[in-house]
Amino acid sequence: MTEPTLADDLALALELADAADTVSLDRFRSLDLVVEQKPDRTPVTDADRAVERIIRDGLAARRPGDSILGEEYGETGSSPRQWIIDPIDGTANFLRGVPVWATLIALVVDGTPVLGVVSSPAFQKRWWASTGRGAWLIETGPGHTAAPQRLAVSGVTGLTDASISYNSLKGWDEAGSLDDLMRLSRAVWRTRAYGEMWSYMMVAEGLVDVSGEYDLQPYDVAALIPIVEEAGGRFTSLTGGEALHAGNALATNGLLHAETLALLARS
Repeated sequence: MTEPTLADDLALALELADAADTVSLDRFRSLDLVVEQKPDRTPVTDADRAVERIIRDGLAARRPGDSILGEEYGETGSSPRQWIIDPIDGTANFLRGVPVWATLIALVVDGTPVLGVVSSPAFQKRWWASTGRGAWLIETGPGHTAAPQRLAVSGVTGLTDASISYNSLKGWDEAGSLDDLMRLSRAVWRTRAYGEMWSYMMVAEGLVDVSGEYDLQPYDVAALIPIVEEAGGRFTSLTGGEALHAGNALATNGLLHAETLALLARS
């Protein structure tokens, strides 16, 4: 069997995102949505599970030799090629009817994320990237016919002019880093907690300059990394290391990365 190209893999990921959007959007704001609590006390809905199943089924049929890591059904297979899935990033928003949520699909090869798709049907937006091929955004939904737009991070060069998103005060506080966040907030122009995948996509679009948070899993960040990096930004842990398994993340326009890391390190 011929080894799939990265272009083939991206086409498959976008196809799977189409299928996922159909399922998730149908269940969004449904009166009969089933919500349960997982052992880690985070919520899960029938939509989370249904979306992950449809993506897994597609991968099993089209990439049977690849391994899969998903939020709801764990890890299966063993391969240097691993698909990482967050069926609904922002489940708490989803179950409350807030439209800030998305399906995240990533391919990691030899430990490095090489493609990512972030599909947000309630926002009618989809972002994607693959290594060496840029980062892109397209408007989705009925009536949208515009071509994909290539993304580029902002050109802001100093924290005093920067807009940042920190996701949640509670997350930084529970990590013992609330003082670090407060120090950063005093150094910048504007702070907001846009949350979930949206903060990072706004970095890739050049709308936000810095985004960071704690309490993350590989399925929370794998799809985000290629998009931010292909848009010209940097994506690391909050201490400057690799982000995929760090449990935290810092994404910037690249120009502000060293300054942000240095400020956060002053504890």
